Amino acid sequence: MKLKNIPPVPAVLLAIVSVQGGAAIAKGIFPLMGATGTATLRIVLSAIILLLAYRPQLNKISTSQWKLIIPYGITLGAMNLSFYLSLSRIPLGLAVTLEFLGPLVLAISSSRKALDFLWAILAAAGIFLIAPWSVDSKLDLLGTGLALLAGTFWAAYIVIGGKVSKVIDGGQAVSVGMAVASCVVIPFALVDGSFAQLNFKLLGLGLAIALLSSAIPYTLEMSALKHIPAKTFSILMSLEPAVAAICGIIFLSEHLAAKEWVSIILVVTASLGATLVKRKTIEVADEKH
Repeated sequence: MKLKNIPPVPAVLLAIVSVQGGAAIAKGIFPLMGATGTATLRIVLSAIILLLAYRPQLNKISTSQWKLIIPYGITLGAMNLSFYLSLSRIPLGLAVTLEFLGPLVLAISSSRKALDFLWAILAAAGIFLIAPWSVDSKLDLLGTGLALLAGTFWAAYIVIGGKVSKVIDGGQAVSVGMAVASCVVIPFALVDGSFAQLNFKLLGLGLAIALLSSAIPYTLEMSALKHIPAKTFSILMSLEPAVAAICGIIFLSEHLAAKEWVSIILVVTASLGATLVKRKTIEVADEKH
């Protein structure tokens, strides 16, 4: 069965599993490539795949379009790099939950409904549960901060991506944006010396990560958005932290404590609530991690 022929709801769910499965594989090669090297390998290979798929005509991109695409790509690269760095310090499920706060806060802040205060309280309660308040906390403080930073970049990516989608085709925007992101992260990998460990096996794993994290979910999501409302799509995407936690258990043996599961449930509930009551939904190409 071709990816584009999969029914919309299963397609979105499969896209979520694909992204988190790619993140799990990425974390598995951190001991060999490091978080910086793995992030760079994934972004560069994703850029190559997307450029070959969409073949953007760079000479036809106007100055005004470049002024949006460049910050879009920079944000994309920073988002992925900070997320992978957080992933090297905290479990996948918690990293995605913390990162998810970025778009959630963006959604809540753009609404003036009183009910949105409830979603904000639920999200805050979720973070309160897992925040490393004490010095003997098992949750890494830097990893937590990096995940929240990735969420901030994700929110910025949504805002900038919404503007980019109005001036250039989505496929071209994400392919050129990923190329810009590659230019952002490559210097970090060169300084880190990560590529010194690169071999054919790691290159193959990097290709798998790029396909699972970019090409496959992007195709599935774009196909699904043609057949279901954007709100339905957003509701399904709200399940991402929970799916990430499950993938962490299956692929990485990252078992979470009860309070960490409660935190994930609170954030997912807040996201679902904010989506259900929100009148407007920003539609952009979803190129996360």
